[in-house]
Order: sequence, then C-alpha cells, then structure tokens
Amino acid sequence: MYNDIGILGINLITVGMLKYVLINVLVVIVAYALGCISPATILAKKRGIDIRKEGSGNPGTTNTLRVMGKKEALIVLLVDVLKGAIAVILAGTLIGMDAAMIAAVFVFIGHVFPVTHKFKGGKGVATAFGALTAIHSAIGFGCLGIVIVCVAISRRMSVGSIIGAIACPVLSFIVEPRFFPYALFMGIIVLFKHAGNIKRLMRGEEPKLSFKSKDKSEKVEETEKDEFDF
Repeated sequence: MYNDIGILGINLITVGMLKYVLINVLVVIVAYALGCISPATILAKKRGIDIRKEGSGNPGTTNTLRVMGKKEALIVLLVDVLKGAIAVILAGTLIGMDAAMIAAVFVFIGHVFPVTHKFKGGKGVATAFGALTAIHSAIGFGCLGIVIVCVAISRRMSVGSIIGAIACPVLSFIVEPRFFPYALFMGIIVLFKHAGNIKRLMRGEEPKLSFKSKDKSEKVEETEKDEFDF
C-alpha cells in the first residue's frame, strides 16, 4: 500500500544507518504515544468516574457503553480505531512501508500496554483494526468479517476476537507477506490478552451474548468474563 520510500525520501541509502535508525526510533515513540491515548479514561475522568473501577474495569468501548452510554462508547470506538490508522498512515506516507509496519505494531502495543496507566490497557481489537486496515484494507476488513461471522455463530464475543487474531497473520501472509511477522506478533498479544477467555472456553464456561434484561450485578459479572475491548 505504501512505497518503500515515503514523500520525505528517507531510506537507509539516502540518510545513512544512524539517521535511519533514529528516525525509526522516533516512529516507535510517536506511534506508542498515540496508542497510549485512552479516550475511555479521558471521558470518564471528565465525569468524575474511574472507568477502571466500574463495570468490567476495561477501558474499551463495551465498558464505556455500559458505564457512560452510547454517545461516549461511539467516541471511544472511533478514537481507538483512528489512532491506529493515523499512526500507520503518517509513518507510511512520510517514510515508507517499513515505518508503517513498525507504527502498526507500536500503536497497538501502546494501547495494550500503556505506560500512562501502569501498562494495563485494553485488548487492542479496535486499534489493531485501524492499524491493519491502514496497512492493507483487505487485512483489516478481512479480519473484521471473520470476527463478525464467528460472533454471530458462537454468540461469544471472545470467540470472534480469538479467531480474528489467528486469521490476522494468515491474511497478512496472503495479502502483504512482509507484514506477516508483525501480524503474527500482534495476533499472539491478542491471544495472550484473551487467555482467561480461552481457559473458560475450554471448560465450557464462557458465557454467550444475551440481550435479555438482567439485574446490574449479573451484567457486571458476565461482562467481566467476556469483555470484548473494541
């Protein structure tokens, strides 16, 4: 999707080894910093709420919807997706494909392991979608389609995340082989973040999605088990 050399004309030959390494370090820092931005935490703080102490405690779209409502949840979803896409698009356009791939990984890491929140972030699904789509739309939307189908069939959001994480490197290998090792790393991190869900699935204890009315305590208990951090 991006040229090997961006509009700034930067590559190993044009700027030399040291400058090229420093530029890529800058890409890592900027992408990671973007990833650390937590719209859920910011919006909740404005309301005097600590999102990490409400609902499932996860600073993602699902918990924002539960704690603050639809408008705030939509904002969180859009910002999380956009920060992933913006980091990749900027790096790819200005510097080139190698920088774009680095940015994709580190904006994702920033969301999942933010230094601003003691390395306790979300599960990275929305930010990964934004970054993957910016690398190649077929990867991002391919993963999204797989997630939607798996959730519809299993009625478990965690199943969609897990299968999507497995499909990501496969799609990358087919569509953009150079991105395969990066996609594999991101997929492994998503699986790691869903370790609890995987264990419950193996025991047959993972709850299904339910749209029936439940009392608050039951809702919180279920969503703590099956939080799908967009």
